[in-house]
Amino acid sequence: MAQTFSLVDSHALGDLQVFLGRAGRVEDGSVRLIAGGGVLAVYVAIFYPSGLLDRSPTILGLRTFALTEKDEFDAVVPVRSLLDRLSRLTDAVVDPSAAVVVTVPMQVNTVTWTAISPPRGGWVQIGEFGTPPLELAARAGIDEVAAAIPEGTGEQIVHRVRSEVWGRPIDGLEYVPSGAAFAAMSLGFLGDAETVRIYETGPWTRLTTERGHVLVKRRAWSLQQ
Repeated sequence: MAQTFSLVDSHALGDLQVFLGRAGRVEDGSVRLIAGGGVLAVYVAIFYPSGLLDRSPTILGLRTFALTEKDEFDAVVPVRSLLDRLSRLTDAVVDPSAAVVVTVPMQVNTVTWTAISPPRGGWVQIGEFGTPPLELAARAGIDEVAAAIPEGTGEQIVHRVRSEVWGRPIDGLEYVPSGAAFAAMSLGFLGDAETVRIYETGPWTRLTTERGHVLVKRRAWSLQQ
């Protein structure tokens, strides 16, 4: 029997579709869906190491959605496949306030970043700040990457440049790489008057706004800084 989840209404359906559309423009790969206790946690990868010797940080985006049922599952599926299903459901909406049942696409089992599970508890807030530092870091990084990677550059060089630029810490934010700022902006988590709260637990840092979360697993060497 195919796995399903039931969103509370078509507004939630639209929010999920927008979130995954933004994620797909950055990393057109897979999405991890974890359901439990009436909540669906939707994880997408923005950056992650490509191998054992790659020192890039792991940077994930997270949105949560209320469900009408309390089924539990953990599935990794292609972003495009799920978006196709959401699009068909959006076209078929008759009552915007009615629950929407989504069938989970066929799972994939070879996505390395999904083996890394951010902790659900134990987070301690260590500060908060406005969005300008993130916006500045994201835009500066985008410009630097664009200038450093001419058209036709090989994939290996592209990855190295992106890893270097987005792995640098944001000025004034210890242990937070610029890639977290890029993730927050690309996923639509930064608003004009948003407050960004920063949390930590173990090697993980979380940036939280009213619109979503960015989770960063720091590189091993940074723990000794």
